Amino acid sequence: QVQLVESGGGLVQAGGSLRLSCAASGFRFNNYAMGWYRQAPGKQRELVARIESGGSTIYADSVKGRFAISRDNAKNTVDLQMNSLQPMDTAVYYCNAFVWGSNRWGRGTQVTVSS
Repeated sequence: QVQLVESGGGLVQAGGSLRLSCAASGFRFNNYAMGWYRQAPGKQRELVARIESGGSTIYADSVKGRFAISRDNAKNTVDLQMNSLQPMDTAVYYCNAFVWGSNRWGRGTQVTVSS
């Protein structure tokens, strides 16, 4: 059974940092790309960052230079380091993997950035 469990969200002031982590289980983690998405109230879910099985990464333009995605294939985890956070980054952040033909999602973790 595929499971993705996020942790590390919280409340932070503008300019601060948070580190999100996603623990994955139930599939061969090192074979799959992993992603972080976010959804703000009233908005569609959007891709924040993605890391391929080989380590290459892509980022949304809005987070380039501020966020960094990384993976630890030994621990089956994917992290999102978020720096210089702004109120516009406030959202629920979801871990994602496309496994066995289906999008898999964690339950999400709330990130709130106060001005």
